Amino acid sequence: MAKLTVEIVTPEKRILSVQADEAIVPGGHGLFGVRPGHTPFLSLMEPGALTIIDGGRRESFFVAGGFVEVGNDKVLVLADGAEPVSGIDVEAARRRMNEAQERLKGLAPEDARYQLEQATVRRETARMTAAGTR
Repeated sequence: MAKLTVEIVTPEKRILSVQADEAIVPGGHGLFGVRPGHTPFLSLMEPGALTIIDGGRRESFFVAGGFVEVGNDKVLVLADGAEPVSGIDVEAARRRMNEAQERLKGLAPEDARYQLEQATVRRETARMTAAGTR
């Protein structure tokens, strides 16, 4: 049976390169699955859990957003950041989210920092949700 090559790359390093039966990706418009023979495409990724399935075994990674390119039985994940969900520090994520929410209270929506703090809240919320998939 054909396999996918799944690679997760961040600006700092290559996180993973494996063969798998399927990848479930947090796309810009929701989750989507990729199996061998999938039509080539490029998609934006939202922060969330990326799940790799091989032989019934599931492994999940938190991706902090980025892009995914699918083609020729390869899934190339270009993530802003990535980590195994098993290594997520939920308390640290909650602290970062709470701090960003506090900073938001003092900012007007037209302030450029407002968008950055909103993105932090969204990312840390997705990180904590992904940790629930352990």
